[in-house]
Amino acid sequence: EDAFERFRKSRPDIVFNVAEGIHGIARESHIPAMLEMLRIPYTGSDPLSLAISLDKVRTKEVLASHGIPVPRTLLVSSLAEMERVRRQRLPFGFPVIVKPVAEGSSKGIVNDAIVRNYTELEEQVRRVTTQYHQAALVEPYIEGREFTVALIGNDDGVECLPIVEILFDTLPKGVNRIYSYEAKWIWDTAKDPLEIFRCPADVSPELKREIERICVGAFTALKLRDWSRIDVRCDAAGQPHVLEVNPLPGILPKPEDNSCFPKAARAAGMTYDEMILRVIDTASRRYGLL
Repeated sequence: EDAFERFRKSRPDIVFNVAEGIHGIARESHIPAMLEMLRIPYTGSDPLSLAISLDKVRTKEVLASHGIPVPRTLLVSSLAEMERVRRQRLPFGFPVIVKPVAEGSSKGIVNDAIVRNYTELEEQVRRVTTQYHQAALVEPYIEGREFTVALIGNDDGVECLPIVEILFDTLPKGVNRIYSYEAKWIWDTAKDPLEIFRCPADVSPELKREIERICVGAFTALKLRDWSRIDVRCDAAGQPHVLEVNPLPGILPKPEDNSCFPKAARAAGMTYDEMILRVIDTASRRYGLL
C-alpha cells in the first residue's frame, strides 16, 4: 500500500516489473499504472495489456478476433448458472477442463479439473467459484502435445527463444495429461525435480514455424511489450492453440526449479543474469534510454 510513495521518493531509473498484485481481476496492472502516473520507466507490458491478459476469456476474445487459434470457451459464474448449462447443454462435448478465469501459475488447475460428465463439471465449478471467488472457465480439453514459448522483443523484433515441450509421460502413472497445480508445485520439487521438460522441443520445422507464428501473433494482438511466455497445445490434427498468455512469466533462477523462461534462455545461450539484462535492455531501448 506504500508503493506509490516509495516510487515517488526513490525515482528509480527503470523498474524491473514482476509485481502480480494482490486484489482484483486487474491486479497485475496496479504497479505499472502507478509507474506511468509518475513517469517512471518499467519493463514489460502496459496496464491495459496486463489486465486483459489475466482474464482468460477476454484474452481469447482478443486473440480470436485476430485469427489466432484458441479453444472455445464458456464462462460459468455460479452453481445457479450450472442449471442453465445442464438445460441448454454444453456448446462443445466432454471432456472439458475447468479453471479459474483470472489466475496464473496453474492455481486452480488441479488434476481433477478434467471432467467427463455434468456431475463432475458441477463439482469443479463449485470448487472454483467457492475457493477463488471468481467465475469458472470451461473449455474443451485438447488432448495433444503442449509447449510453452518464451518471447523477447518489441514490434517487428519479437524473438522466440527455443520452444519448451511438456513431457506428460514423466508424470505419476494414472494422472491427467495436463500441467496441473500438482505437477507444477507438488510432484515437481527442487529436491526431486521431474524430467518434465524438453528444450529445445523435438518438433518438425513446420510445427516450429506454426507455433512461433501464432505466439508472435498473440504477442502482437495483445500489444505486449518486452517479454512474455505463451502456452500452446496441439489438437488431434496437430494445430496449435493458445491456452495461456503470461506477460509476467515466472523466472525462478535455479535450473532445478524447472522455470520455463530461464530454461529457454539457457537453451538460447544466455545466463540468468544475461536474460534479466536482455529484458531491461529491450525496455530501455523502447523508452529511448539506450
